[in-house]
Amino acid sequence: MTIQNSPVQNAFTVDVEDYFQVTSFEKEVPREKWDNYEPRVVESTQRILRLLEKHQVQGTFFILGWVAERFPELVKQIHSGGHEIGSHSYWHRLIYTQTPDEFREDLIKSRDILQNIISEPVTVYRAPSFSITNKSLWALDILAEEGFRVDSSIFPTRHDRYGMHNCDPAIHTLETAAGNLEEFPMTVLQKAGLNIPVGGGGYFRLYPLWFTMYALNQINRKHNRPCMFYIHPWEVDPDQPRIPTKSRKSRFRHYINLGSTEKKLDKMLSKMNFGAMRDFMSKEITKPNLELV
Repeated sequence: MTIQNSPVQNAFTVDVEDYFQVTSFEKEVPREKWDNYEPRVVESTQRILRLLEKHQVQGTFFILGWVAERFPELVKQIHSGGHEIGSHSYWHRLIYTQTPDEFREDLIKSRDILQNIISEPVTVYRAPSFSITNKSLWALDILAEEGFRVDSSIFPTRHDRYGMHNCDPAIHTLETAAGNLEEFPMTVLQKAGLNIPVGGGGYFRLYPLWFTMYALNQINRKHNRPCMFYIHPWEVDPDQPRIPTKSRKSRFRHYINLGSTEKKLDKMLSKMNFGAMRDFMSKEITKPNLELV
């Protein structure tokens, strides 16, 4: 199938976390033992940075506070490359497993670490594992109260860990008690009454490249709107140490097709247009959307 370039640019985002910090392995790898594992996030993130430099693309990097605290030079390298810096929390805990006070403390800690490194405000956020759901809508108020202006945490689909399938799939405004937030949701292809995730991560590794590019281009053309693409550094690191787990689902989700991700990214970046989230926000906002249930 031939894919024609779309005139609509899409957002390229990276969730900067290491292979042992993913939600799928949190039972096998307690957070207090993270320092015992071989860190690979610097090298794997730099692989993505080299790809973006090759294709002259600037993206948005949501950086885990734990990573930023230990590797500030990586944050500086990302920032000096012209990329947008956002928070991905400090401890990578699902929001709906926290109290509001715990979430606020984690949010502030991550934000302040990043701001101290780049000497600029950090006002863009993505929740670990897209865990702003109907069970954690209170987090939106806290984000606005703490000075965040853009969120990219909501996935308009059904999933065992995340998802708000009735959420507007386009960029829109969320009203909170502390002011408005701009929401750039994860991308879904709407077919036969289903919202099919097509915007990156494990879905990018699972689907053939032609299907991902077809889906993104369909959304660009049919709805004349940008798509949200996301990737993790560990997804371009096929040689990462294996985490022993009894969960077949976790093994499948984490390790499927790691060896082909970088090559697929390279080809997609050569065929489609991408930019940072800041290129789209504030100028593509629709009317306030409150249909979150």
